[in-house]
Amino acid sequence: MSTLSNLLRQVGQKDPQLAADLAREVEALSRRRRFGLNFERHVPETVDLPGRPVRKGDKVRFLAERGARPKSVDQRIWRVVGLTRTGSGRVATLTRQDTSDAEVETATRSVDDLVVVAEFRDAIFPGLISTGKVERGGEKPFHSVINAENYHALQTLLFTHEGKVDAIFIDPPYNTRDNDWKYNNDYVDPEDDYAHSKWLAFMERRLKLAKRLLSPESSALIVTIDEKEVLRLGLLLEQTFPEAAIQMVTSVISAKGAVRRGKFSRVEEHIFFLTFGGAKIHPWESNMLPSYKETQEDEAAEEVEAAPKPIEWLGLRRREPSSVRGSRPNQFYPIFVSREDGTLHSVGDPIDDDVDRSAVPTPAGTVALWPLKPDGTEMLWGLTPEVLRKNWTNGYARVKNWKPATAKGTVYYLPSGTIERIRKGEITVTGRAADGAVEGHVTPDSSIVTPPKRVWNMASHNAEIGGTSILSALIPKRHFPYPKSLFAVEDILRFVVGPKKDALVVDFFGGSGTTAHAVMRLNRQDEGSRSSIIVTNNEVSANEQARLRTQGLRPGDAEWERLGICDFITKPRLQAAVTGLTPEGEPIKGKYRFADPFPMSDGFDENIEFFTMTYEAPRAVAHHRSFEAVAPLLWLKAGARGRRIENARDGFDIADSYGVLFDMDYSHDFLTALAEVDSVRMAFIVTDDDRSFQMVCSELPGHVEPVRLYESYLTNFTINTGRE
Repeated sequence: MSTLSNLLRQVGQKDPQLAADLAREVEALSRRRRFGLNFERHVPETVDLPGRPVRKGDKVRFLAERGARPKSVDQRIWRVVGLTRTGSGRVATLTRQDTSDAEVETATRSVDDLVVVAEFRDAIFPGLISTGKVERGGEKPFHSVINAENYHALQTLLFTHEGKVDAIFIDPPYNTRDNDWKYNNDYVDPEDDYAHSKWLAFMERRLKLAKRLLSPESSALIVTIDEKEVLRLGLLLEQTFPEAAIQMVTSVISAKGAVRRGKFSRVEEHIFFLTFGGAKIHPWESNMLPSYKETQEDEAAEEVEAAPKPIEWLGLRRREPSSVRGSRPNQFYPIFVSREDGTLHSVGDPIDDDVDRSAVPTPAGTVALWPLKPDGTEMLWGLTPEVLRKNWTNGYARVKNWKPATAKGTVYYLPSGTIERIRKGEITVTGRAADGAVEGHVTPDSSIVTPPKRVWNMASHNAEIGGTSILSALIPKRHFPYPKSLFAVEDILRFVVGPKKDALVVDFFGGSGTTAHAVMRLNRQDEGSRSSIIVTNNEVSANEQARLRTQGLRPGDAEWERLGICDFITKPRLQAAVTGLTPEGEPIKGKYRFADPFPMSDGFDENIEFFTMTYEAPRAVAHHRSFEAVAPLLWLKAGARGRRIENARDGFDIADSYGVLFDMDYSHDFLTALAEVDSVRMAFIVTDDDRSFQMVCSELPGHVEPVRLYESYLTNFTINTGRE
C-alpha cells in the first residue's frame, strides 16, 4: 500500500479531488477480503512454432546463432512486413514498436534465423498432418497422439470433443526441479519469486479448457502432483470445478524414497480424483481381475493358474537418473559375495566420494558388488549399510542370478511394506532358502480388497518397476526422466472407466505415452474398445539442448527435432507397445506383470495414429484450399474409426463412420447414399446458406448427427481468439 500512497500524493499535487476519490475507492477495496487462492494471472504464454514457414504478417522472434547460448538472444517480438529472395536465401524485413517509444524500429534477418511465434489472441488456423500409424485392431477406434503445444491442442479439441470425454488423466510438471517446465519460452527457476503464480496461471488456463471437454453427465478428471504444489493445486481445482466431488489419494511410488538431508524421505505422490455428474469411483478387486491365459482343459494348468503368489523382491540398486554416486551420503559401499556360490558374505562400509572403489580390500574368497549401471556409471544402493545388514540377518536380502564365470549377480531386498505384511501375517513365510532368504507367499484372500482406500502402497505402482523398466524394454537405450508406472495409471483409470468399455480418455501432458499404453492394457483385459487422445510435444531436454547447441544445432533442425520427446520417446514407445517390436525391429524382451501378465512381444490388438499440429496460412483459408488440414479433425470428431475422407475433389464422400457434403448440388445423391450405410453417425454439411443446411438436416436419418462447416473450412476451427 505504500506505493499506492506515494502515487496518490503525486496525483493530489495536481488534482486533489481525483486523489481523494481514488483514496476512497482504494480503502473500500482494501476492506474486501477474498478467500481462497490468490495469484498473479500472468500474461498468457507466447508460443514458439519451430518449423512453421515464415510468412508476411507473421510475428517472429530471433533464433540464437548456431553455437550461441539462447539467453544472449534478443527475445523481443517482431512483425514481418516483407520477404525478398536473395542469392543466399529468403530475407525478411521486420519492424517493431515499443509501447514506450513512438519510433518504429526496423531490421532485416535471414528467414532461417527466425521462428514464428503465436501470442495470446493471435487467431490461429490449426490443422493436423499424419506422421504414421499402426493398425492391428480391426474395426476398433484409433488412439491418437498429437504433437502440439497443449493449450492450442485443447482449443482445437473443443471442436472435436466438447462435452464428449469420459476421463482426463494428466501428470503435469511438478514445478520442483530446474528445467522442469517452460513459461514464455524460458525454463522457470523454482527459486523465481513468481514460480508458483506462473505455474498456477499456466495450469488454470488449461484446466478451464479441460472442463469443457469433460462430459457433464458422467466423467472424471485425475491429476497427479507432489508436495511442492499439492496445496495450491487443491485450491485451484476447488475454484475451477466447484461442481465436482474431489478426493485426494496418496500413493507410494518408490519404497526406497528420495533421500533428503535433514528431511523426511519422499516416497509418495498425490492423486486428485474429480468426478462430475453421475460418475462414481468403481471399486475393483485384484483377485477378480481377468488374467490372460490360453483356453486350457487340463487340470494341471488350472492348478498352476491358481498357485499362491510368491513374495516379490526388488533390486537394491537405485535406478533414477538423480541417484548417482555423491548425490546422497552412506549409500555407496561394497557388498561382498562368495565367489563360489554367490551368497552374501558381508556388507562393507560407505566410502568417501573421492575414494577409488577398486582400492577397497576384499575378504578372501569374495568379490565386491557395487551399484553400477551396465555402462559402468556409479549409482547408489537403495538402503544404508546398517539397514541392509539388519534385513540380511532376518532373511530379507539376497543375491540372485549369480554367474560364477563373470562374478556378477543382482542384489535384491524386501521393501519395508513387504516386511510389514510379513509381520501382520498377510504374507506367509514357509521357510528359508539355502542362502538364508525367506520363502513364502501372499496369504490367500489377504489381497482381495484393493482400494478405494485413500492411501496406496502397491508394488505395481513402483515407478522403477512399472515405469523405467517398462520403458527400457520397449525402447532400449532411450532415456526419459521419471516415467509413470504403467500399472499405476492402468489401476487409476480402471476406477473411473473400468465399467465403460467404449470410454474416451484424454491426456494433454502425454509425456512418454503411458496413458495410451494403460488404456490398451484395460482393453485387453475385458475386450474393450476404449480409445485415447494423447497430446505431447517435441521439446528436447535441457541437457540435450546444451549438447546440441555445441554442435551448432538449434530448434527446427532435423537433427534437433529427431531427439524431441514425441519423435524420440512417445511415438516409438507406443509403436513398440502395439507391435511387440523394439525400434530396431527386435522382439521386446520380458513380460507385463500384474493383473494381466503376458509377453511384451505379443503387442496389442489396437490401432494408433500419430499427428503433428500445423498452423495454416490465412490466404489458403480464404481461398478454400485447406480441407486436407482439417480432414483428420472431422475424422476425430466422428469417432476416429475406419477410413478418413482426405480431400474435397468430389461433391460428397461417405466413409465408415461419417460423410461430408461439399457441394449442395449433390445433396440428393448424398442423402440417398447415406441411407444405405448403417455405420455412419455424423454428417458434415459444407454451406454458408442457413436454409440449405436446414433442408439437408431435415432429411438426414435419425441416427446421424448433422454438423455444419462453413465453406472457408478452417474458419470453423479458428482458435486462440480469447473466446475459448
